[in-house]
Amino acid sequence: MSVRLQLKFTPKEASDEAFLERQFLKHAGYPSGTVVWMKKSLDSRGRNPLFLISADVYSAAEVPQKQEGFKLQNVSQKPEVHIIGAGPAGLYAALQAIELGFKPVIIERGKGVKERRRDLAVLNKEKTVNPDSNYCFGEGGAGTYSDGKLYTRSNKRGPVQKVLQSLVDFGAKESILYEAHPHIGTNKLPGLVEAIRNQIIECGGEVHFDTKLVDFEVSDHRIIRLIFADGAIVPVDYVILATGHSARDIFELLDRKKVVIESKPFALGVRMEHPQSVIDQIQYKCEIRDEHLPPSSYSLVEQINGRGVFSFCMCPGGIIAPAATSPGEVVVNGWSPSKRNGQFANSGFVVSVDDQDFKPFEKYGDLRAMNFQKFWEQTCFERTGSISAPAQRIDDFIGGRVSGSLPECSYIPGLVSTSLYDVMPKAVSNRIKEALVVLGRKMPGLRSNEGILVGVESRTSSPVRIPRDSESLNHPQIMNLFPCAEGAGYAGGIMSAALDGIRVLESIHQSTLI
Repeated sequence: MSVRLQLKFTPKEASDEAFLERQFLKHAGYPSGTVVWMKKSLDSRGRNPLFLISADVYSAAEVPQKQEGFKLQNVSQKPEVHIIGAGPAGLYAALQAIELGFKPVIIERGKGVKERRRDLAVLNKEKTVNPDSNYCFGEGGAGTYSDGKLYTRSNKRGPVQKVLQSLVDFGAKESILYEAHPHIGTNKLPGLVEAIRNQIIECGGEVHFDTKLVDFEVSDHRIIRLIFADGAIVPVDYVILATGHSARDIFELLDRKKVVIESKPFALGVRMEHPQSVIDQIQYKCEIRDEHLPPSSYSLVEQINGRGVFSFCMCPGGIIAPAATSPGEVVVNGWSPSKRNGQFANSGFVVSVDDQDFKPFEKYGDLRAMNFQKFWEQTCFERTGSISAPAQRIDDFIGGRVSGSLPECSYIPGLVSTSLYDVMPKAVSNRIKEALVVLGRKMPGLRSNEGILVGVESRTSSPVRIPRDSESLNHPQIMNLFPCAEGAGYAGGIMSAALDGIRVLESIHQSTLI
């Protein structure tokens, strides 16, 4: 029988895998055997940070059972499932389709990962937004070029370890299987996504880029045909809608077709950035970070006047990126490379917003939250005249002063010194200010003018929910439409989106067995 152990190690000890294996075998009482890592987390609460590492230790006579990824087969002649969107939900719905004997046909408005990279370069350098190829749209979805965090660990959502193992099979490092906060990195994800696409095609599936859904036909509570921008009309049996949280044209299409949707609360605020060294000093309580410690991160939350103010998508060693999907708007997001070795640390710092904030936009009905979101993104653009972002030093923001100068920042399109109170609702900006005052007392150095706030972080989650039945997961109005993941309001990140894609495909499979 294997032995489950948890041991503590200094950062230097934890960097030596051979040493770790010897220690686990010694504590298990085995002269030889196999060590399978289960979890690695960092406890930095004290003066001397320690790694907590759990592992299953097997004797030399035992063979560890390996977690399997997807069981793949040729599905070129199998029933088709049309998947709108090639983000993590769409890609993992396709892999699950192949395992269960369906042919996935993925329809993606954007480009493949390599071609998409060129459009991102134009976006950053020339400040020109391609509405169909940007940080949100294209192969791999928003996650491909915005970090690759894999933080979901709740097995209630689905087979987490199966998804993680499949990512390793497609090229991710094995440490994502056991790290407490696994992360792939924006520089590694494109190759991994391309490998998934090639596997889907090799199994007989289809992937179509530069193909934009513009309409559909419904008969007897079923979608019977999809209509695309190039004039193509495609008959369908099952449709998975996995278009992401920024596909506003899809929300508008559903609203126009009288398909039930709902306005949904989300969160809005800024990107907060500091030199990584400042965050390391705060979190590790040291002048210079130990070379064996990872760049530090934080998770912040305060309740201010009845609403949550919290950090979101923390990116150690990362950059702030332009995430607009249409001309005439400013949206910021963040990402980190796999080594997280950049000089800055950034995070979303946002406030929950809901129907009381959306009241001025009630004329838009169920699209009121979306239009509230759009209004503030366009306000930022009007203030700067381009995708250069409005920004303010943290202590200047707290003091109500427009910054006379701005520190160096990772946001490539550039910054414009602005009062952020002019580009956010008062209910948001005032709460961010109060939260920073409170957190500044708890974390000396956080509110320093070395730190900067950049607006506006607005794509934290979808402003629209597309309802679905709790058991069958299809839309209550259209029997063969399956709203999925972030764009439908049922996920919030790469892992949860991938797991929702799997769940939806399993639901389709179950419906064929009845």
